[in-house]
Amino acid sequence: MEKWLGAAGICLNDKNELLMVLEGRLEGAGKWSVPTGGLADKETFEECAVREVREETGYKVEVVEKLKVKSGVYEDIQIAYEVHYFSMKIIGGKAQIQDPDRLIMDIAWKAQAEIRSLDLNYPEDREYLLARF
Repeated sequence: MEKWLGAAGICLNDKNELLMVLEGRLEGAGKWSVPTGGLADKETFEECAVREVREETGYKVEVVEKLKVKSGVYEDIQIAYEVHYFSMKIIGGKAQIQDPDRLIMDIAWKAQAEIRSLDLNYPEDREYLLARF
């Protein structure tokens, strides 16, 4: 079975809002997630998380701490996954979509109350994300 390796960045601003991206290919069909993406050749999980936040949002970040590793299997497509989550601090940049995969439709800071009802790309992350506030 193929295994997908990736990383995700969790960033909170001074208003206690979470940085999220709307992913999708069709207008109106996107779902929200924290910036997440696949590991590139010879890249560490930390480097991957930093790169994905920059690519998907335009913000420059640094890793504060490793938070968790999520793993499992997408049974419908027979791919195992392992995603490393990191707390990130924004150190520069500005909100700007520059995703080379052209999957990011929007960038937004979301309050805890909004996250409760968002259509998430990874709904299994909802409670974990809500606990980060």
